[in-house]
Amino acid sequence: MGTMTYKGYTGSVDYSEADNCLYGKVLGMNKDAITYEGRDVNELRNDFQAAVDDYLDSCRASGVEPRKPYSGSLNVRLTPEIHSRIAMLAQQAGTTINGYIRQTLAKAVGLSL
Repeated sequence: MGTMTYKGYTGSVDYSEADNCLYGKVLGMNKDAITYEGRDVNELRNDFQAAVDDYLDSCRASGVEPRKPYSGSLNVRLTPEIHSRIAMLAQQAGTTINGYIRQTLAKAVGLSL
């Protein structure tokens, strides 16, 4: 699966052999489905961008705040042993648990803070 981005939204790129077309959906949208399709990559990209724009226009017209795919808040359940170890490592690094986890995850996915 490939992806493309537009205005902060990431969309999937998939192929349907049965329908002989490309199709996709905006990723991370649990309650609002944004889908699109096209016969080629340019048509798919144009439909993706139009679908995002339509969604944003619809939200604006309804006075509703558009949903963002990811809020930046993530709840993770840990064992007490892992929680304790992370707390100690964070303290040794002179940061908070959230700061330590954020730095560790950013490094793991190749981003710098």
